[in-house]
Amino acid sequence: MNIIIKAKNLDLTPSIKEYIEIKIGSLDHFLTRFENQGEIKVEIEIARTTNHHRHGEVFYAEANLHVPKKILRAEHSDIDIHAAIDKVKDKLHQEIIKYKEIAIDHRAEKAE
Repeated sequence: MNIIIKAKNLDLTPSIKEYIEIKIGSLDHFLTRFENQGEIKVEIEIARTTNHHRHGEVFYAEANLHVPKKILRAEHSDIDIHAAIDKVKDKLHQEIIKYKEIAIDHRAEKAE
């Protein structure tokens, strides 16, 4: 899995980069059967939504997961960048489950 990280209005520290790679990289084992159909690519964007606010949901994380014939997307805003990344990972996991169910249904239809 190729993970591309982009940061806006936020310093991409090595610890945040490592955190993203660990969290999003953990989804890799759910996608192993799709990797033989092409490269799996994840584009992650993290951002601070405002420069002058200090409280509330000021951190934002978004992920676009490129799988064969589809792009799975998740986004979340939170008070902590780590929490936003965690939620995006959870949402992507749910999208992967839906994608796998659709792929299984299509394969069953072709077999008939």
